[in-house]
Amino acid sequence: MSIEKSVFGKLSDDTSVDSYILKNKSGMTAEVMTYGCRIIKLLTPDRNGRLGDVVLGFDTLEQYVKPSNVMGAVIGRVANRIQGAKFEINGHSYPLTPNEGANTLHSAPCGFQDRVWKVKCSDNSDDAPSITFAYLSNDGECGFPGNLNVTVTYTISTDNAFIIQYGAKTDKETPVSLTNHAYFNISGDVKKDVLSNTLQINADYITAVRDDLIPTGELTPVAGTAHDFNKAKTIGQDIKANDRLLKSCGGYDHNYVIKGAEGMKKAGELYDQASGRVMMVFTDLPGMQVYTSNDFSADATGKGGVKHLAHHAVCLETQFFPDSVNHPEFPYANLKPGDTFKSTTIYKFSVK
Repeated sequence: MSIEKSVFGKLSDDTSVDSYILKNKSGMTAEVMTYGCRIIKLLTPDRNGRLGDVVLGFDTLEQYVKPSNVMGAVIGRVANRIQGAKFEINGHSYPLTPNEGANTLHSAPCGFQDRVWKVKCSDNSDDAPSITFAYLSNDGECGFPGNLNVTVTYTISTDNAFIIQYGAKTDKETPVSLTNHAYFNISGDVKKDVLSNTLQINADYITAVRDDLIPTGELTPVAGTAHDFNKAKTIGQDIKANDRLLKSCGGYDHNYVIKGAEGMKKAGELYDQASGRVMMVFTDLPGMQVYTSNDFSADATGKGGVKHLAHHAVCLETQFFPDSVNHPEFPYANLKPGDTFKSTTIYKFSVK
């Protein structure tokens, strides 16, 4: 199947934003675009072979460009939260722009989600079409040191896996922690909530956090709590439990410590009984932020004019732990000149 290119829209400065459609032989389809290196659509079959779009998104570029919109985007240089909007390297402090109280979330307001990426190369293979995007984050952008060359490759495999491969090189030591902020609703119908979806997570701990969701440095066991998904259960089973974090967040917004050694491992599995779709998540990173889409702005209207409502999607963001730049005890290290950052996330779809 060939990769189809079209103009998705133009920014206010007349910069053109292109979209690309990838499709494998079984019909699984991904549409991605250069603005924010975003996933616009992801069509996978249900148990009856009918294709459905399993990610939330918008119909127009203008909707994606709204402030703090991260839907379907690559997040960088650092995903998740940074305490006090600052970090240190070799005794030198680097201030960032706070955008969530005193802290920085997703490197906004000038992160990778708001940049126009370039297409570096593509592979029109019938078996596994792929496309690679590239972005140069200049020294000082968003407050981060070093010229950082970043690549992201999206591939659809023959067995209906959506594969994300990240790469980065720098000329100065700098933090790098990348993820994709896709909002999944694997029922294929965004009008339905995800509370009846069954979720299993291979994690015995979550990172303990303060009320502002900044890690304390400790790990909290999930056994016997509402946060335990080692045995599959519905997302809604314990979402209203008498738990400080669940109450303050309006649902799950927690980093899970994935079990397993370094290298690729299964982080979890999501199942929608009505459609039969299963989505398994694999990663080589130590954490996965589980966010149950607890809050959308009142005017959030998605594809086809359907309103985005709380708990109508779940984000499974593979990443390093939040605020790792300020926690030397966490499994993380800054990227240094001469080294290459590489990471892979796989969302593998099937039916039962």
